[in-house]
Amino acid sequence: MRPNDDVVAIGGGFYGCTLALHARQRGARNVRVLERGDALLTRASYANQARIHNGYHYPRSLQTGLRSRLLLPRFVSAFAECVDDTFTKVYAIASQSSKVSARQFEGFCRRIGAPLQRAPREIRDLFDPNRVEAVCLAEEYAFNASLLAERMRTDLDAEDVSVSLETEVHRVRRGPDGTVVLECTTPDGDTEIVAGTVYCATYSRIGKLLADSGLPPIAFKHELTEMALVEVPEPIRDLGITLMCGPFFSIMPFPARDLHSLYHVRYTLHATWNETADPVDAYAALDALPKDSAFDLMIRDATRYVPALADCRRIDSNWEVRTVLPDNERDDGRPILLSRDHGLPGFHCVMGGKIDNVFDVLDALDTPAEVASR
Repeated sequence: MRPNDDVVAIGGGFYGCTLALHARQRGARNVRVLERGDALLTRASYANQARIHNGYHYPRSLQTGLRSRLLLPRFVSAFAECVDDTFTKVYAIASQSSKVSARQFEGFCRRIGAPLQRAPREIRDLFDPNRVEAVCLAEEYAFNASLLAERMRTDLDAEDVSVSLETEVHRVRRGPDGTVVLECTTPDGDTEIVAGTVYCATYSRIGKLLADSGLPPIAFKHELTEMALVEVPEPIRDLGITLMCGPFFSIMPFPARDLHSLYHVRYTLHATWNETADPVDAYAALDALPKDSAFDLMIRDATRYVPALADCRRIDSNWEVRTVLPDNERDDGRPILLSRDHGLPGFHCVMGGKIDNVFDVLDALDTPAEVASR
């Protein structure tokens, strides 16, 4: 059974497309992306807060903060035309119930080398001084998910990477001569694809594919989330605001829709569960979820800290599954998952918690496995 492809990436999000491009640029001849939907970068790669992290978000995870500081310049350089740097980024520290004080946050930023300065009065005056201890200016950007999808399609075409849309992989198994066989459904019916190397970058469906294939499980936690898309009042129009770090909310430009996205730690999550040995299809669970917006609760709480947000108007919501590794919940860290030869030689599972983590994956893949394991 000869391989149809040298390398297959399962999942047509940013990670899957980037892994396919990386393989092609490293000399693989026949490379293919398999995507369950009808277009690339339409799931988690699109329906998130579009933030390019610079470390500020992770004062309880020094490693993630440092990696963000190193990876942001690489992402901005590689995808400059997709980056929105036209807004002012503000981080504020709540006076009560915050997991970090202003002094601790400032010390963390110094340790990771993240620029931070006191916000001018016109910005500080947007915040309730009785509820907010400090207001600071930071350097952080957003990406335009629609432009990023266009860039991926252009790069895949330029590198002659095949893309198979509306193709769902149900199971993988070992084939002769060390190949990996993928049992798929395509628009033309059921088929098998044989590959030398497979990257499973299906994000929230990794665990389901592993279980259906009889491969070792990986512990995941799934969250069904709502990111409200809003029009903001004039004082907030050119700002991105994050309130740390307990009574947490964040309102960021969402360039793909020319709106702002609103995330709230308490109300964005509509359901959550830890994956079991018999995983639920997380996307099917999301489809079945009643789409009753929690925007009113989100904005009511956020307005206590930034009164001008009372004039926000919800236009829409992005509903999506967010998947995390349970071990990182203690410190909010977002390391990558790269499990090489996961149950099958040549079958690798990949998941990242942030879009710029993809460079950590690429660096790891360029490091021989025997060196990486030392």
